[in-house]
Amino acid sequence: MAVGIRTTLAGVTAEQFDQVRAATDPEGDPPAGLIFHASGPIEGGWGIVDFWESSEHHQRFVAERVVPAMAAAGATGAPDVREFEVHEHFPR
Repeated sequence: MAVGIRTTLAGVTAEQFDQVRAATDPEGDPPAGLIFHASGPIEGGWGIVDFWESSEHHQRFVAERVVPAMAAAGATGAPDVREFEVHEHFPR
């Protein structure tokens, strides 16, 4: 079952997020199970909306690639992660 993940990263700047993106390299080495990703600045930090084939795919990507990259970028705050079941999704 596909899941949607909304993540809020309090205090994260565009520069920190770009550093994390470069380290995780989702464009060059796409993570297994990722359906869709978008992110941008929000009040007080950075917001992310992802759709994944499963929660397990998301958890593996975060544990193996995101957590080390966030630490290296100096982004130490705990993310606010909200997951929801995806009723439908379709390509543009």
